[in-house]
Amino acid sequence: MAKTVSPNSVSVILANPCPDSSSDFPEIVVQVLDLKATGNKYMFMASDGKMKVRALLQSTLASEVTSGKIQNLGLIRVLDYTLNDIPTKNEKFLIVSKCDAVSPALEAEYKDEVKVEGSGTDLKPNQVMDVDVKTEYAGIALKPKQEVMAKSAAQIVPDQRGNMAPAARMSMTRRVHPLASLNPYQGNWTIKVRVTGKGNMRTYRNARGEGCVFNVELTDEDGTQIQATMFNDAAKKFFDTFQMGKVYFISKGTLKLANKQFKTVENDYEMTLNENSEVEEDNNEATFLPETKFSFTPIDELGPYVNGRELVDVIGVVQSVSPTVSIRRKSNNETIPKRDIVIADETKKTVVVSLWNDLATSFGQELLDMANKSPVVAMKSLKVGEFQGVSLSALSKSIMVVDPDMPEAKKLRFWYDSEGKDTSLAAIGQSPSNRNGARSMYSDRVSLSHITSNPSLGEDKPAYFSIKAYISAIKPDQAMWYRACKTCSKKVTEAVGSGYWCEGCQKNEDVCSLRYIMAVKVSDASGEAFISVFNDQADKMIGCTADELNEIKLHDGEASYQKKLKEATWVPHLFRVSVTTNEYNNEKRQRITARAVAPIDYATESKYLVEDMTKIKLSKNLLN
Repeated sequence: MAKTVSPNSVSVILANPCPDSSSDFPEIVVQVLDLKATGNKYMFMASDGKMKVRALLQSTLASEVTSGKIQNLGLIRVLDYTLNDIPTKNEKFLIVSKCDAVSPALEAEYKDEVKVEGSGTDLKPNQVMDVDVKTEYAGIALKPKQEVMAKSAAQIVPDQRGNMAPAARMSMTRRVHPLASLNPYQGNWTIKVRVTGKGNMRTYRNARGEGCVFNVELTDEDGTQIQATMFNDAAKKFFDTFQMGKVYFISKGTLKLANKQFKTVENDYEMTLNENSEVEEDNNEATFLPETKFSFTPIDELGPYVNGRELVDVIGVVQSVSPTVSIRRKSNNETIPKRDIVIADETKKTVVVSLWNDLATSFGQELLDMANKSPVVAMKSLKVGEFQGVSLSALSKSIMVVDPDMPEAKKLRFWYDSEGKDTSLAAIGQSPSNRNGARSMYSDRVSLSHITSNPSLGEDKPAYFSIKAYISAIKPDQAMWYRACKTCSKKVTEAVGSGYWCEGCQKNEDVCSLRYIMAVKVSDASGEAFISVFNDQADKMIGCTADELNEIKLHDGEASYQKKLKEATWVPHLFRVSVTTNEYNNEKRQRITARAVAPIDYATESKYLVEDMTKIKLSKNLLN
């Protein structure tokens, strides 16, 4: 196939906003001009030498640009595209979802000039000669123009349509769009996708009342994924329709920018289906579940993900499996089963993974039955929390595989059998010399000035550090605590008549408790900062509970109350803090929150300082 620019290819695109895949649809080869990155996609001008149209390469084609296959001034063959309108600018916008690189960069932009054979005369575009002559296009050889005849699949096979199932008819009468081509500004579209993930039906309660929701992960033939969410009536309508591994045609959905906090697949958009959306199973496709793809994070590298939005995949050798216990959920007071397992990997660290609901009772029981064999388990889509330093929690969409057939599992099994089972392992979030469950205060140690002098810290996701500092001031006139439910610890309000109303538990209680929520100033040799402190950490700093401090204030007087607060100042502590950025009155402000507080263990602190000085000495020797 010649490396040519197709004559009038931009005109063909503009005349056929939804091309079909018939064999007589003309080949479209255009030149790439003004290629530039925009996020993980690339913008360019598609040119055929006569006309140009603004265009976008989908993110799935970004690797073709970075690898050098698609170049500025080069040629590409457009295999699949979508043409969108931009009403505000009264112009068209081409989205290329599939293409081939035809040629690297030409010497210059191609201009379509017509040369009259035998006359030596060049005709510019739009010039006309009133003679019958043979012509050829200068600059680059071109194939003869083909007649444009866009036929729908229904026109090509009208005799087959009546005998087909509804889903097959949908595929023949409506163009199937690749997921990579979808965006929120498109009108009607139909996609053909396989269900590769399905969540449980969940209930929720907010100011507008109660509802239900579930989501599915959809994958098309190109491997592109998108998450689709259904609420209330749509959730009830489609929950039983969607089955794992089956293929469906879906239309009449809407797209919006994906919420990074909740998305589980790599896609800029997420889909919402309502009760009017159309979902039809393709019975011509066999049911199968594609192999689960993992992207493992070593256990000792989980720290930066704590309380973040990203989910992680891990693989480890099972060290222990706990019995199932019942936990009362704070949101609706419902009792659910929970089971903890402990896994280890080659970093010689262990982490606790909490399993809930069916995972706790079924998969957890399977692990308990084979725990003495120390199986390897691969886990996908886990949330990272900070219980006991760092912990993992399974979600309804999490995937668990025991003894998977993959290189990482074989490598981990060899390490554990040869040396890991006899190696001393430490829980992540603990200092190796301190294994009594205390949270780590020796990883990511920084000074206060390191945090306060970097206002960009925590902009994208919370940043976590350890600091050693003194409590230099506690304002006695601030709101030191709030009234809390004794069951779920959420804020309560005074009920009509008497008692306290808890919105979380949906009940009245005669009594409530007080829980700390305050700001304190901390200082070290480099500077000072205000940090937010909550109940568990404030208990350790003040030396008494909020209820006890309130009793001192009420019965012993203001002087005793302020004395108690003063006793807590100028005492050194180790803090584990998170740093985030909030916006207030259009001004970005840094928020530092204490996640853990511990007194100084001077023996451990001395070992840490000796190790730190040794590292400094070694670095100086290397420089010399």
